[in-house]
Amino acid sequence: MQWDPVQFARSLTAPALVLGAGGMLGRAWLDLLESAGVKHHGAGRSEIDITRDESVRAIANGPWRTVINCAAWTDVDGAEANEAAAEEVNGRGVARLAAACRGRRGSPALLVHYSTDYVFSGEAERPYAVDEPRRPLNAYGRSKAAGEEALEASGAEHLLVRTSWLYAPWGKNFVRTIAGLARQREVLRVVNDQRGRPTSAEHLARATAALLAAGERGTRHVTDGGECTWFEFAAEVVRLTGANCRVEPCTTAEFPRPARRPAYSVLDLSRTEAAIGPMPPWRDNLAGVVSRLEP
Repeated sequence: MQWDPVQFARSLTAPALVLGAGGMLGRAWLDLLESAGVKHHGAGRSEIDITRDESVRAIANGPWRTVINCAAWTDVDGAEANEAAAEEVNGRGVARLAAACRGRRGSPALLVHYSTDYVFSGEAERPYAVDEPRRPLNAYGRSKAAGEEALEASGAEHLLVRTSWLYAPWGKNFVRTIAGLARQREVLRVVNDQRGRPTSAEHLARATAALLAAGERGTRHVTDGGECTWFEFAAEVVRLTGANCRVEPCTTAEFPRPARRPAYSVLDLSRTEAAIGPMPPWRDNLAGVVSRLEP
């Protein structure tokens, strides 16, 4: 994948608004926009709350020409007991944003929105194409599917990016959790019967920017290249940290969780790679992140 910050800066209609700026992906976007010299503003929930109509109206009445939505309910297990709350953020919140962007005073704004592999059932045997029917297994997946449907029906200009297994040097994520546990324990057991694609948040932001620079719209998939199980992913994290910890495989049934997880959630990258080139291998992206893990 070729990332040209100059081309991106020229292609993006500024100023840009990043929602969920305090999260893992929001931070990656703020760093990217700063490095590219793009005029932007990062907003947390205290400034713009996408669950409140009056708060989202600030977008319709504001100066932002591109809105990058990194705000989401991400607690997969918590959504099982609080599906209405997850739906308010991931479903109706997206509908509010799309309406505000389409109805922006002066001219419509472009909405960049993120979704998940969890909108699929996990029963496939080949990577999920962008137009595969949605069949979510759990409440979180249903809430994200509702957001996708609302965005598609809104008529707003948009780029909807599905991703999976997000990690970064910062924030709460699998890589930082495994690296921390590997320093404390002699053995870790990690599920080996769920297969997908890890995604560096920094790579996700860069690849989305490259898609925007290429004029892509609609739904696309972005992850790191390659695929693995959570066990294989964890084993590589531990190897890169140099920790004296053994990683052992186990089954999902041995560690039951409130929300069902898809057994196979590999996203098809062909349309994205046709537009912007191959995705970097997950092991390469992971090595770069592990070398910069924040305490």
